[in-house]
Amino acid sequence: MDKAKDDVPENGEYVAICKENNPLSAAANGHSEVFPRALVIVKDGWATFYRDGEEIWNCNARYAAANFVLQKE
Repeated sequence: MDKAKDDVPENGEYVAICKENNPLSAAANGHSEVFPRALVIVKDGWATFYRDGEEIWNCNARYAAANFVLQKE
């Protein structure tokens, strides 16, 4: 099995929860837009984050999986 493919979340909707415990830590890691949580849609290896129906941030899906707790919606 290809380990690289295992690290990428499947296409779908998730709740992304920041691993940082406070806004300052989230800002230091560039995650302030997502803190403390946001909806994320993963599609074709790309993660797009939303709050109140508006896109707030995006990144590679592998990065999202490594830096946020992703819970299936």
